[in-house]
Amino acid sequence: MLPSAPDRLARQLRFILEIDRLKGVLRRTLLTDGSRRENSAEHSWHIALAAVLLAEHATEEVDTARVVKMLLVHDVVEIDAGDTYAYDVAAHDDKEERERAAAGRIFGLLPDDQEGEMWALWEEFEGGETAESRFANAIDRLQPMLHNYATEGMAWQQHGVVSSQVLQRNRVIGDGAPSLWEFAERLMAEAVGRGYLGE
Repeated sequence: MLPSAPDRLARQLRFILEIDRLKGVLRRTLLTDGSRRENSAEHSWHIALAAVLLAEHATEEVDTARVVKMLLVHDVVEIDAGDTYAYDVAAHDDKEERERAAAGRIFGLLPDDQEGEMWALWEEFEGGETAESRFANAIDRLQPMLHNYATEGMAWQQHGVVSSQVLQRNRVIGDGAPSLWEFAERLMAEAVGRGYLGE
């Protein structure tokens, strides 16, 4: 138990301690050296920094700070909802319901104004209707593709993923960053050619 603090600070600190649990949520994506699965906190950090570096590739000018906030917030719900594997169709049936319930509990730990901000960022990312959310989604989708390529398709092969699934899942990259989508298409073609990804 933490020492007593003013209510606002106490709520903020509870949230900060709670989100530490994201480090224990394992994703299907492997680290680029193939040694283990990455956790969701590592993923969030990685894509946030990638967004800073790749912002020049966004379809239109974006508020990079807002993109980074979205990328740091959007997977927090996995503390309760777990990581839903991108290519598990059945698991997506109740994904929104699970994640919305998780957002309510976790964001609800914060003071009201910050709870509202977290909800707004999370819903903006999920909606994909702003330039920032489209770019954030592009970065979120590109990173696992890079990891899969770097590991010679280990996770794709473990789960029997084929190129048509990767294409369908990730074509939204083009909505937020067309040049990154052009690169992703080349990466997929090369992955198929090298036997990392089935046709």
